[in-house]
Amino acid sequence: MVDVPQLVQQAREGRPRAVARLISLVEGAAPELREVMAALAPLTGNAYVVGLTGSPGVGKSTTTSALVTAYRRTGKRVGVLAVDPSSPFSGGALLGDRVRMSEHASDPGVYIRSMATRGHLGGLAWAAPQAIRVLDGAGCEVILVETVGVGQSEVEIASQADTSVVLLAPGMGDGIQAAKAGILEIGDVYVVNKADRDGADATARELNHMLGLGEARAPGDWRPPIVKTVASRCEGVDEVVEALEKHRAWMEERGVLAERRLARAAHEIETIAVTALRERIGDLSGDRRLSLAALAERIVAGETDPYRAADELVEGLTNGNGGQGA
Repeated sequence: MVDVPQLVQQAREGRPRAVARLISLVEGAAPELREVMAALAPLTGNAYVVGLTGSPGVGKSTTTSALVTAYRRTGKRVGVLAVDPSSPFSGGALLGDRVRMSEHASDPGVYIRSMATRGHLGGLAWAAPQAIRVLDGAGCEVILVETVGVGQSEVEIASQADTSVVLLAPGMGDGIQAAKAGILEIGDVYVVNKADRDGADATARELNHMLGLGEARAPGDWRPPIVKTVASRCEGVDEVVEALEKHRAWMEERGVLAERRLARAAHEIETIAVTALRERIGDLSGDRRLSLAALAERIVAGETDPYRAADELVEGLTNGNGGQGA
């Protein structure tokens, strides 16, 4: 039996085991999940969520660790969600980015959690929104979410973070990759990491040129800054924090932050509702006429079309036939 109120209280007190237990309940879609979310609801909405994404090898984990150091110097409590690929055998996090941030392991003001994607596309784990809510409710003032490594479709972080940081590195063909992946549309701050390598200035210039070719910006609109860093030596990291704070201030001044958080909540509601509908579709298997298999057979036989079949399925869900037959 899980004592949810006690767990939430312990998480608010900064006890890492309680936070870990709450996130485990989220990841496992435990029966207590609704109670957990209800208990956390009045405690959330205070954390600043920063997403970090970029191609594999650009230094996301190193940059995340350097940002943790910078924020801890200001006394802020920091939560980190490092999303890793899933093991094909256990389903767990394959890389375990906590190993790369071991210098923060003994800091009570930092909580680091690796999460497996478990096959979820978009660069994040499916439970990431609820895990962010747990860290927010636990009192983390800044939450850093590191994606699994962006590809051409893994730009989901833009819908989950207040500010999205896109990392690039010289010599990796990131200019073309950025244009292909839609990264130019999601970045609020761009970081050219490993700036001590040859080609860093050229990468920054190319990125600046591509940003200039993007959509027209009205006076007062945010123009994403480009910051060069060597995260392994913490060089340029303070400038990244400064850019993040400027973007946060700009969003608060123009109401953009509130709009993003409303959109994030709406997306979360939609995701939960769609998941519930899929479960109800499974419950309709007791009604032979409305089962997906039966509807599919009728489509293949030419007796109906996909739209009409979908209408019948929706009608069955609306009428609450769920497995009762007709």
